[in-house]
Amino acid sequence: MFLALKEIKKEKLRSSLIVAMIVLIGYLIFILTSLALGLARQNTDGINSWHVNQITLNANANVDMRQSFLTADEVGSLSEREALIGQTSVVAKAKNHKQLSAVFIGLKSSQFIYKNIKLESGHHVKKSHDIVVDTSFKTSGYKLGDQIKLNDDKQKYRIVGFTEGAKLNIAPIVYGQMQTWKSLRGLTDDPVASAIVSQDAKYENDHPGVKTYTKQQVIDKLPGYQAQTATFVLMIGFLMVISLIIIAVFLYILTMQKIPNYAVLRAQGVPSKVLVWATIWQSVLLVISGLIIATALTTVTALAIPATVPMAFDVPALSGVGLGLLLMALIGSLIPIRSVLHVDPVSAIGG
Repeated sequence: MFLALKEIKKEKLRSSLIVAMIVLIGYLIFILTSLALGLARQNTDGINSWHVNQITLNANANVDMRQSFLTADEVGSLSEREALIGQTSVVAKAKNHKQLSAVFIGLKSSQFIYKNIKLESGHHVKKSHDIVVDTSFKTSGYKLGDQIKLNDDKQKYRIVGFTEGAKLNIAPIVYGQMQTWKSLRGLTDDPVASAIVSQDAKYENDHPGVKTYTKQQVIDKLPGYQAQTATFVLMIGFLMVISLIIIAVFLYILTMQKIPNYAVLRAQGVPSKVLVWATIWQSVLLVISGLIIATALTTVTALAIPATVPMAFDVPALSGVGLGLLLMALIGSLIPIRSVLHVDPVSAIGG
């Protein structure tokens, strides 16, 4: 490491350029990863907040709660670990406020999802025209006590509570009573719900016309979710490969420029192993320095970014990305090692 530090100190400009390049690559990858995580969470926060394992839908609904209708016979008897969900898309509107596309979720007050909603402020739904909404409504200027209309329904609904992280397919969730869901869908007695959700990982509904899926199967079928996730994974993967190539090229150029110096050291009896480790340590130190600066920039961005931007700065995930970049640097540092191992003191010095 001593030799690597001496080389970095001597070649300040070149080392600074490599660090700057790593900072830009690291910062870009961190931001893209945060954006991918943020969008993924806004697709799935609502479902994840229910803490369920199995979801039963109409067999012909193409694994889509919006298209699913279950009758009382299909629902059957439920235990305390099962709950009914009524889902429909709505447009929330109020005077002097912008319209918001949202997802209405009808619940039964006697079941666990209703009881487990964590409120940021306000109280749970108690009356037929009460609603609890995601905090993004607050960001858009709505407050407790505001009355809003849903779609073309003439009835006004009063916001009695805010809950954080309640989004489904990027749209904010509006929680209300099951009867309100039926009214918004124009339903009479049947159907009674869109889905049955269960905390039991082994729950199965054997009634004809319905099918039970795992939570992940339903998430994977959310519109655009898989395509969005795959796009970001490919982008981050390509950036990792590009960083490997760039780091390897820079280190190779630096190593080739130092061949005469290495030749002198070899002529003085310095083992090849010392020179190899100096090359590796130089790469590691430069990348770690770049990642530290990139992390600082990401932290500043996390503090400054508006709440409306769907980004999630997850420390374990970003740490994994940072370790991946460090691994790419280690692989890149191995490429010029062959030149170091084959240094010929006599020919390099010109003897």
